[in-house]
Amino acid sequence: MTLVAGIDSSTQACKVVVSDLATGQRVREGRAPHPDGTIVDPEAWWQALLVAVARAGGLADVSAVSVSGQQHTPVFLGTDGEVVCPSPLWNDTGSHGAMVALNDELGRGEWIRRTGLPLTLSDTAPKLRWLRDEHPEAARRVAAVAIVHDWLTWRLTGRGDGALFDGLVTDRSEASGTAYWSGATGEYDLELLEHAFGRRVVLPRVLDPLGRAGTTRRGLPGVPAGIPVGVGSGDNAAAALALGLAEGDAVLSLGTSGVVYLRSADPVEDHDGFVCSYADATGDHLPLVATLNAARNFGVGTRLLGCGHAELSDLALRAEPGAGGLALLPYFEGERTPDLPDARGSLHGVTLTNLTRENLARAVVEGTLAGQLTMLDNLRACGLEPRRLLLIGGAAESEAVQVVLAQLSSVPVAVPTPDEYVAKGASMQAASALTGAFPSWPAHVVDLPSVPPQPQVLDQHESAKAALGYPLAKAVARAL
Repeated sequence: MTLVAGIDSSTQACKVVVSDLATGQRVREGRAPHPDGTIVDPEAWWQALLVAVARAGGLADVSAVSVSGQQHTPVFLGTDGEVVCPSPLWNDTGSHGAMVALNDELGRGEWIRRTGLPLTLSDTAPKLRWLRDEHPEAARRVAAVAIVHDWLTWRLTGRGDGALFDGLVTDRSEASGTAYWSGATGEYDLELLEHAFGRRVVLPRVLDPLGRAGTTRRGLPGVPAGIPVGVGSGDNAAAALALGLAEGDAVLSLGTSGVVYLRSADPVEDHDGFVCSYADATGDHLPLVATLNAARNFGVGTRLLGCGHAELSDLALRAEPGAGGLALLPYFEGERTPDLPDARGSLHGVTLTNLTRENLARAVVEGTLAGQLTMLDNLRACGLEPRRLLLIGGAAESEAVQVVLAQLSSVPVAVPTPDEYVAKGASMQAASALTGAFPSWPAHVVDLPSVPPQPQVLDQHESAKAALGYPLAKAVARAL
């Protein structure tokens, strides 16, 4: 049996999955947690990778490996290749002021025209401006900027055989999340890099989808030297690869963030400012919309109600759709879509009779999903029409999430068999580094039964947003 390994260095943890090359079947796995907080020393990600490798039984019998990871988050490297300072994560809202400044200076439309991105606080360019403005001494020491998966790959391969940064590579999907790379041209826009950071620095070389980053270096615990290392990718691109997206398939991923995306042959420009035109792992594009608040909302619900996730689901299903009039706007850490970095969560429509455990549980589920479904309208406004919605992520196994999503979604919902799709996509890239082609590993999908729609739930949430003066969904705004 030939084995390949995929590594998923996500926001919350590092996961290593070892799979059979012929079938894609998972053979073993290991994981290790990442630190809490939104500004993190990258060394923690490297140590977590080594721990996860050990917990997966090591890679001594593995023939190839590849890394995927959280997008956008920069790793700042000095002239000696060492990390200059901790990294602000994609969901750190401290870069909002930098984003506003960059949009004011060039105009939001210019960023969209040149990169396909309505510049957000999550993108790498605002993180560079943040470092330049808030930590100028550290910024002066930066010689190169990588994204998390680029840097971990570089550590695995030994930092190149020639000049220090020769081995620093990335893929199209990761480059497309920086806001200084163009999906239309396939090239870095170094003028935008210089505008954001004040000067140019070394950037990872962008490899083709079937490219190879190098081979593993000597001296890594649990990792043999000399095995091929795939190009890797951003986390959503890896999941899309593992799911084998067909035309018309949209994905809703409920993890730390909420993400909706679908596959497109061409890049898009959304001058409404919602859809980010990222690249995928195959050579196509992955138009994507994201929220900051998703699966962790359910943790808020379990703590408030003193229950576990299974009981939260049961409580929610005992309540009627609409939760008796309760509407939760779960902007607990600000929000990216809509652009509300300083907002906080709020509960609306509370009366003496409707504030029950069941209704509160239902409001948590409905509020979370209502915020995600508006992103489908953002894709439609770009001429991208979803025909099916695939639900993945840590919250996808919740019965309440599945039932409520089917009630609120305007398109049929299907649930792929639970799997580590990001790590699986990375494993497919490892396989391609070994064979020169992506393997055909099927993704098993179960269609959810159709249920009576409950559009009044979405209306409740739009009314709650209107009460606070927040941006409304486009269809509602048109009606008003």
